[in-house]
Amino acid sequence: MSRLGAVGFDGLGEPGEPAGSLRRAQRTRRFAALLAAAALAAALSGCAAGSTEAPSQSPTASDGASVLPPVIVDLGAVDGTTVEVPVGGTVDLVGDDEHFLAWTAELSDPEVAEFVPGADDGSAQFNPGLTALAEGDTEVALTNDESGQQVEFTVEVVPAP
Repeated sequence: MSRLGAVGFDGLGEPGEPAGSLRRAQRTRRFAALLAAAALAAALSGCAAGSTEAPSQSPTASDGASVLPPVIVDLGAVDGTTVEVPVGGTVDLVGDDEHFLAWTAELSDPEVAEFVPGADDGSAQFNPGLTALAEGDTEVALTNDESGQQVEFTVEVVPAP
């Protein structure tokens, strides 16, 4: 005769295990999984709770003015043209990956714009360019002694937006 209730087989565990032990193990695993999910949700919400402000859509300078994007100018196409740039803006002179360090410039009015030579700091390369200092026009004559290329154009500096 068998003893009912002491050890039984409910069809879910191994014969000889107490009835319901598999169910308890499943409940324990579910509880552990829910606990882990709740801890993860709390951790993630803690990261987001640090800031209630929406991120800025554009970078700003320390004085609160918006940072202007550079005016991109191809050295192969700028000769004889006029380039418009706002006060405080920059002109990025692109198109010479081989001799970008050799460009020099003469400006008819250095009060309006300033030439910035190309640079290579070993980890990054920087194109030559111009910085717009004040409203007005200036003639720019660029020369590259390594490539022999010469480019002349006008820079018109306009009020910042």
